[in-house]
Amino acid sequence: MKKHLLAIAVTALAAGSAFAQATDTLAKIKASGSVTLGVRESSGLSYTLGNGKYVGFHTEMGEIVLHDVQKQLGLAKLDIKYQPVTSQNRIPLVTNGTVDLECGSTTNSAARQKDVAFAVTTYVEEVRMVVKANSGITSIKDLNGKTVATTTGTTSVQTLRKHERAGGIDFKEVMGKDHADSFLMLETGRAEAFVMDGSILAANISKSKAPADYKIVGEVLNVEPIACMLRKDDPAFKKAVDDSIKRQIKDGSLAKLYDKWFMQPVPPTNVKIGLPMSDATKEAWANPNDKPMEDYAKK
Repeated sequence: MKKHLLAIAVTALAAGSAFAQATDTLAKIKASGSVTLGVRESSGLSYTLGNGKYVGFHTEMGEIVLHDVQKQLGLAKLDIKYQPVTSQNRIPLVTNGTVDLECGSTTNSAARQKDVAFAVTTYVEEVRMVVKANSGITSIKDLNGKTVATTTGTTSVQTLRKHERAGGIDFKEVMGKDHADSFLMLETGRAEAFVMDGSILAANISKSKAPADYKIVGEVLNVEPIACMLRKDDPAFKKAVDDSIKRQIKDGSLAKLYDKWFMQPVPPTNVKIGLPMSDATKEAWANPNDKPMEDYAKK
């Protein structure tokens, strides 16, 4: 009987420990000596070079954050595991504990804040569209009767449909499984425009076979704060992540990282993306916050 009770007590203790670690990422990292970073395969802020190698502004910033967490926990070694995520599965993989910190290209929105938490904003995105340079498309009004590509699980086509200048415009919508697939639709003529975050558009143009054949045009459809994503109700881990980002802003290392990934030649093609830092991003760095995109809505 005593053995039976002891077994129940041990099981309960283990379950309690597992539950506690689910909402205490620092304890989970310290106990395991490893952490999982959520990354993207074809985003402007995070992408793959193949063979399990992930790079980009947000990827490298996330790695620095995790090295700061390692120092905070006094770990001699920290094994960073990389988990590619998509627009569709990124939130479930954070909430179910598969990914500890997601640093891809995720917009901080009020709806998403119901399921996950966000670090302070590190990039303020402008949603635009890319077209073939000879298409004659320069504005939303030119999309009437056209086919428009975007990526499954993103906010961009909803943004386009809600835009006041899209009133009365009839366009066909096609969905790529990821950003590379959406750009391929434009490249192969299956779509006449690709609507997405400006950094993602610029990155896909820079990696294309003929970058001069494409241009980003039209109105800014939306302004969206991009931030690293983590589990809700874990204030200690959020503070550790935020403190690292604020430190990187304050000592100038984040600005150097931005220059490296947006203003200098980047792999694999060694072409410059060429996106100077926007005033909105500068403002977000000057006053770090985790406000959702609804707070950025034009008055």
